[in-house]
Amino acid sequence: MPAALQLLAPGGIGEIRPGCDLASEILTACAGDGLVPLAGDILIVAQKIVSKAEGRLVALDEVAPSAEAQALARKAGKDPRIVELILRESSAVLRCVPGVIIVRHRHGTVLANAGIDQSNVLHQDGREYALLWPNDPDAAAAGLRQAMQARLGFDLPVIINDSLGRAWRFGTVGAAIGVSGLAALVDMRGEDDRHGRVLVSTEVGQADEIAAAASLLMGQAAEGRPVVFLRGYAGRRNAGSVADLIRPPAKDLFP
Repeated sequence: MPAALQLLAPGGIGEIRPGCDLASEILTACAGDGLVPLAGDILIVAQKIVSKAEGRLVALDEVAPSAEAQALARKAGKDPRIVELILRESSAVLRCVPGVIIVRHRHGTVLANAGIDQSNVLHQDGREYALLWPNDPDAAAAGLRQAMQARLGFDLPVIINDSLGRAWRFGTVGAAIGVSGLAALVDMRGEDDRHGRVLVSTEVGQADEIAAAASLLMGQAAEGRPVVFLRGYAGRRNAGSVADLIRPPAKDLFP
């Protein structure tokens, strides 16, 4: 038999509100589709529903742009209020060009606009909103993992997924921004290849590979499937953190 993995994405998950019990929402959607989570599955959830449940929505009419934000906004051609939020969520601004601001997020990830956007964000009462990343993505993944285990009776590793751009290629790819119950980075150095040659530099971004696969079902627009279960993949289940994937500034080859 050929090797096989399954990706399973329940539908029926509606608009997530602040304070929402994500574990209950996920399991209700699964029940509606006849999808039964199994021991050994890995749960991947989109950043947006985690952020919404945490109440990370910001009304733009409540944001007062600083002088720095206004200067960057003119250079990037962006809303100064959005730029102010980008600065608040960042530890450093690395590049600013028309259309994009590249920053180091306060969690360490280098990305565009600190992950802040307005797509699939409900604007209401005539007000505009922006959505920030979860306050602590690893902690959010651990909390959801604990909540799912309490309901299911078995452990379910959790990855929080967002779409990130890449310095060397066009197009976004799903990437892990929060991990619990799974090794984010798998160090294979010292292992043998099929011909007995010892691997000397192979490190696998396991959590990112899983996140990218899940993105195929999650989609980027109106698909409405922000939850995916990966079935049939054992992987390395030792404790990990997204920090394991982040190259520190001293080792950044493209500063």
